[in-house]
Amino acid sequence: MEAIFHERQEGSLCAQHCLNNLLQGEYFSPVELSSIAQQLDEEERIRMAEGGLSSEEYRTFLQQPSGNMDDSGFFSIQVISNALKVWGLELILFNSPEYQRLGIDPINERSFICNYKEHWFTVRKLGKQWFNLNSLLTGPELISDTYLALFLAQLQQEGYSIFVVKGDLPDCEADQLLQMIWVQQMQRPKLIGEDTLQSRDQRVQKADLEQALDVSQPFDGTGMLDEDEENFQKALALSRQEIDMEDEEADLRRAIQLSMQGNHRTGLSDSCSLNTPHSATTNQSESLTSEELRRRRQAYFEKQQQLHQQCQNQELHDVPTTSSNVLGTDPGGDMSEEDMLQAAMNMSLETVRNSLNAEEKK
Repeated sequence: MEAIFHERQEGSLCAQHCLNNLLQGEYFSPVELSSIAQQLDEEERIRMAEGGLSSEEYRTFLQQPSGNMDDSGFFSIQVISNALKVWGLELILFNSPEYQRLGIDPINERSFICNYKEHWFTVRKLGKQWFNLNSLLTGPELISDTYLALFLAQLQQEGYSIFVVKGDLPDCEADQLLQMIWVQQMQRPKLIGEDTLQSRDQRVQKADLEQALDVSQPFDGTGMLDEDEENFQKALALSRQEIDMEDEEADLRRAIQLSMQGNHRTGLSDSCSLNTPHSATTNQSESLTSEELRRRRQAYFEKQQQLHQQCQNQELHDVPTTSSNVLGTDPGGDMSEEDMLQAAMNMSLETVRNSLNAEEKK
């Protein structure tokens, strides 16, 4: 593919690139094509002057810009056609009725020149293979024989004008070399600037991705908590408070159960009224509501106070008086949970001491 001459697009000089790619060499320059365009303009002026220098058509023609070239480097089909006449070549419109009547297979031709608006490019056969020599491509594009007719039909559908180049093209190194070898193209050439555009798009996409990743980074504790994190922390605090309250309630229930068990071991007559098994008592206590539990506690403390008063009447003078001191206050009423818990624990200890003292005296 390196042997194929391929001029890339510069400015609007596609007509120059089209001719040089067709002829496979630097045969024409902008200066030479401008000279041909100026000669065509002069010939047109002379023809218009034949109608009279003072005619309106002639004055209008002089005021109009050249139709064969412009400042951007565009050249008309007349300029290209006159440039090819130097090499004995002529252009025939591919889709004209005259050419279509000939019924020539495009594969049997040697080259085509295609034009759409102000862009020109060449499709030429080099050796035994066809190549798209569009100057907007980064290199020659291989076209198979089976695809050539479809390629030309697609160009016509897109609005291209296609011209068949008739005549003997000058010899070139690429044509001679490709007569002996068969080219295989693994990757088709891209449009000029497509790589740059893709690189820019990739950079933009990478920047957007990095920004998205930065936004999605988890909270690292270096800044203020966001609203969701703050709500989560509040929920955790509330759950801890509920657990603490449940633990206090469970401690209070266990203290009451211990005090009940201590009273049962003393062998007092009133304890016989507690004929419910320990496990049933535990289950029943756990199933009570807070209000019922408070009432049971108050009734129980009152019962304990009566029992201790009876014990004081039966015991000798050496019985400790801490129980009366402890239970001298009303266990019900406005006592807090902590006060009730402490009172229950003190009564349990007092009951155990009384039981031990009674056994020693016996």
